[in-house]
Amino acid sequence: MSNSTSVGPVADTTRRAGALQGILLLAGSCMPVLGSVLITPVLPQLSAHFAGVAGSEILVPMIVAIPALMIAVFAPFAGQIVDRLGRKNLLIGAMIAYALVGTAPAWLEGLPEILFSRVLVGVCEAAIMTVCTTLIVDYFFEERRRNKYLGLQTVTTTLAATVFIILGGALGVGGWHTPFWVYAISIVVAVPMIFALWEPRGGAEGDRHAAPGEKVRIPWRRIAAPLVITLFGGFAFYVLIIEVSYLVVGTGVDAEDTRVIGLVSAVASLATAIAGFVFSRLARVRPGSLLPLAFALQAVGMIVIWVVPALGGVVAGAIIASFGSGLLLPSLLTWVVASTRYEERGRVTGWWTASFYLGQFVTPIVVGVLVGMLGTLNTAVGVVGVAAAVVAGISMLVLRARTGETVAH
Repeated sequence: MSNSTSVGPVADTTRRAGALQGILLLAGSCMPVLGSVLITPVLPQLSAHFAGVAGSEILVPMIVAIPALMIAVFAPFAGQIVDRLGRKNLLIGAMIAYALVGTAPAWLEGLPEILFSRVLVGVCEAAIMTVCTTLIVDYFFEERRRNKYLGLQTVTTTLAATVFIILGGALGVGGWHTPFWVYAISIVVAVPMIFALWEPRGGAEGDRHAAPGEKVRIPWRRIAAPLVITLFGGFAFYVLIIEVSYLVVGTGVDAEDTRVIGLVSAVASLATAIAGFVFSRLARVRPGSLLPLAFALQAVGMIVIWVVPALGGVVAGAIIASFGSGLLLPSLLTWVVASTRYEERGRVTGWWTASFYLGQFVTPIVVGVLVGMLGTLNTAVGVVGVAAAVVAGISMLVLRARTGETVAH
């Protein structure tokens, strides 16, 4: 995969993005969330249905996990395509393909075929997430509008996750095949995208560009440290999303009491959405400046869960940590992409997406290892909190070093 590309066409300054374009790109950003949470309520049904298949205890959970891994693997390739061949056509094609491969398990019966369809779902999600995020920065390049829509991306995807879980559970009553039909919603979003979105063709006036004739390479020196921190950020972001129900049950709540478990999960999700909305309202925030605070809040929340393992401690800790997560996601994204030039933005966004979703994929694996070593889930979460505190300090040092480099230049 080449690390360079030629400068694109002259900027198209005749169009200005508004609410319609923002809404469509936010809706597109929800597709990877749809892929990861919609079918979680029917996993027990899938496990029962494929109980006779060798290795089903591992393969069935992979139906949920594989798309995140595919995003991590293919997002850099999607970014390469974005910078070389353009944004819009890739997005429309991926949205249409997503509906086809996403709904395939609604009529497939074999576990290998379903798993293969989930691989293709992840490939489509890699393209969708990379292009939607790239276009948000292309269209809303002014700092205030960019922060608004990247913050709203966190709000929208977080709320969408809650809606999709509820929808998946409701449709699952009709059997495990039924929820997969929801993937067809991407067609509903793709149709107005065809008419409302456009290829930026070099970005808008005021956007940053490479010099004419310059070969634009991936700025590894500038993005390497942010990508490593993003990898940990993706892991820390998903710890409580995945484990909060187990933490609640660990306090003595009956595993069948889905009302309490669902309420705690919903409150934590709401805290994430509120923080994303707060970020979207901050007119001028230096890219990455809220990262130490975001990681620190995650650390405090997770350590509270460790120190106070009762239900009240889990609820309070989940709220604090989830608020930190809501600040974390847009802070990481703006830190990495805010300084990108149009000609490199797709590849940089692709690598950021890969780092974040790789963190998501390894979350249950790493937490499982920690529980095996430490004995309890609460202790494992607390150790992740300590690590988040360390990363808060590291991110502060990196930000100070970057500020010093900027002043020196």
